[in-house]
Amino acid sequence: MAELHKRGIVAVVACSTPFVNLGRIQSAQLGAPGLPLLVIPHPVGGIALDQVRERAEVFAAQVIEFVKGRMA
Repeated sequence: MAELHKRGIVAVVACSTPFVNLGRIQSAQLGAPGLPLLVIPHPVGGIALDQVRERAEVFAAQVIEFVKGRMA
């Protein structure tokens, strides 16, 4: 994703809450400090299906808002 972002191609990274800082650090180290991170509540695995759906809905809303912002 960092390479796509550096080339001007719209890209985002999905990460769960405990890994946001790590995602920011790694994107900066890869030369893409502005790479957008979309956050999914943690944990992602080992949870009930209804919780998976809730997390997916939150993430989908973030993706939609991100795309809308890029199209404006």
